Amino acid sequence: MQYDLASASAAAVAEATDAASGDAEAFVAQAVSTAEAGYHARLEPLNRARDTIQDAMGYGPFLSHFHPDQEVRDAGHEAEQRMSTWMAELVARPEVYEAVANLDPESLEGVQRRSWEHWMRDLRRAGHGHSDDVRERVRSIQQRLVELQVRFQKNIAEYQDHLDVPVDELAALPPSYIAALDPGDAPGTVRVTLDYPSYFPFLEQVGNRELRRQLRHKHQNRAVTENRPLLEEAIALRAEIADLLDYADWAAYSMEPKMAEPAAVAALYDSVVPGLTALGRREKAALQALLEVDEPGAELAQWDWRYYHDLQRTRDYGVDQNEVAEYLALDAVIAGMLEVTGSVFGVTYAALPDEPTWHEDVRSFRIHDADSGEPLAVFHLDLHPREGKFTHAACWNPVVRRRMSDGSARRPVAAVAANFTRPTADTPALLTHDEALTLWHEFGHALHACLTEVEEQSFAGNETEWDFVEAPSQIMENWMREAEVLRRFARHYRSGEPIPESLVSALVAARDQNVGLQTLRQVSLGQYDLLMHTSGTEPDLEALLRRSNEYSLLPLQPDTFMAASWGHPMGGYDAGYYGYLWAQVYGDDMYSVFEAEGVMSPEVGRRYRREVLAKGGSRDAIEHLRAFLGREPNADAFLRRLGIDGQD
Repeated sequence: MQYDLASASAAAVAEATDAASGDAEAFVAQAVSTAEAGYHARLEPLNRARDTIQDAMGYGPFLSHFHPDQEVRDAGHEAEQRMSTWMAELVARPEVYEAVANLDPESLEGVQRRSWEHWMRDLRRAGHGHSDDVRERVRSIQQRLVELQVRFQKNIAEYQDHLDVPVDELAALPPSYIAALDPGDAPGTVRVTLDYPSYFPFLEQVGNRELRRQLRHKHQNRAVTENRPLLEEAIALRAEIADLLDYADWAAYSMEPKMAEPAAVAALYDSVVPGLTALGRREKAALQALLEVDEPGAELAQWDWRYYHDLQRTRDYGVDQNEVAEYLALDAVIAGMLEVTGSVFGVTYAALPDEPTWHEDVRSFRIHDADSGEPLAVFHLDLHPREGKFTHAACWNPVVRRRMSDGSARRPVAAVAANFTRPTADTPALLTHDEALTLWHEFGHALHACLTEVEEQSFAGNETEWDFVEAPSQIMENWMREAEVLRRFARHYRSGEPIPESLVSALVAARDQNVGLQTLRQVSLGQYDLLMHTSGTEPDLEALLRRSNEYSLLPLQPDTFMAASWGHPMGGYDAGYYGYLWAQVYGDDMYSVFEAEGVMSPEVGRRYRREVLAKGGSRDAIEHLRAFLGREPNADAFLRRLGIDGQD
């Protein structure tokens, strides 16, 4: 079913949840009651049951992150908890296990055989093969984990705080930034919130070190009182599941269906950390020298590095991000993104100005195949902050491709969310280069969802190994760093003049500025996530944070606990944050083919679309890579980019 996202109400969300649950139960009953033993008699209705719930997750639970009405958001959160619980309980049912286990896998092939294998894996991970007491305890824990995760994310989304600062302290920021801020309580002050468009430019461009410290302190402690006990309970419960099911720890359990295993992730980190550390120390020393000019004797801190990174970018590379932003009006970046991806991947886009959506900010487009003209998908862009909206950048897939009972293929729908500065009366929304990278990254997820050709919903689009999901998004960032791409659309928002060649060259030169420190930050977070989930039922989360943070080379900010507002370990990336770096290796490897044959090559782009985007989860991701690359994947391009291939 495809739901009406524009006319949602709390009552409609509750009704849809009830209806989806009823329909899903009917499919389950069909599968477990039949005497027939074939795929179509048993697995197909079970797949339809899961598909029905997934469809409903694209309604209320999706809108819980975006709808302007608090009642709808609350109903969506409740629906998410109900349906996530239903999904967890489905694989705990003995009758479902019997229906699947009694199928003869030798009678199945292709996607049908893959579906059976995944069902058996998920059923075993729910406790089948163990005692009834174990299975029941696993079931009850999974129910509780759903509750914890939904509450955790809701607390982050609804948390609000701010810092009132004298407007004079914002002299380095563009007028459009100041104009977007509300007045503070005291005369001559403005209110800087923790929303991305307020927070990050402040850390990057406000020279007052104490104000940067205060704002970051607030940001690092979002929802700490509410969320810390939820995180601690979730970690304990995950460890208990691993123990009950005879896994070494939750990391081993969580990574079982992914590409990597704990030993492979450890090997990746071991291979890059020495070189990264040497590089990061040099980068830190350069930033420390800049700090010494302003604050002799001060030690570079977490609230400093963005500011001095920006200062260094201007001084050493000639990149003034406010100047760059004047050439990156949001509309122009979107137009360039669609032009480039259309040409490379063989698609066209049509704006849908009259498409009903959940908010007036949302823009909608239809994707068509460039050769046949066939409509393929619809995607939405929801790119500005508002109260109650999801506070980060992400992509959702509220409608997943599926072959329908009448033989037609249901077209997918994707939604990209971000929190970019709103336009003002005289200035369009202007993006920093980093924000433009974010938009292209999330659009990579959207294309992955929209260009799938898989007709089995459970394997369509982004339904692939979780540690590969980021590769099709991270590869997209590369185009926003290419001179020939920037020249296509980057024009001054007032004059229409193209971006100067000198600025393009500077952006390209600054591409990997402080890449060591930034990658070490990813290593630090990945290690923290793994330590959380390999250290028993009651780990000392602050001690583990201190330990993992050593990789970052920057001391932790005192009296903060970032894990309480770090959504990933409570949002599907538990023992999985390593996947960003893991996928970066593969993304860089795939992009090296474009670099060798032409970054705008439609031949390479269509091969990438055919062998990676179109295949979804219909085969192992490693097979996508082999088919596209024509060889075994490797880390050579990744290491070259870091400048640590065989070097200190």
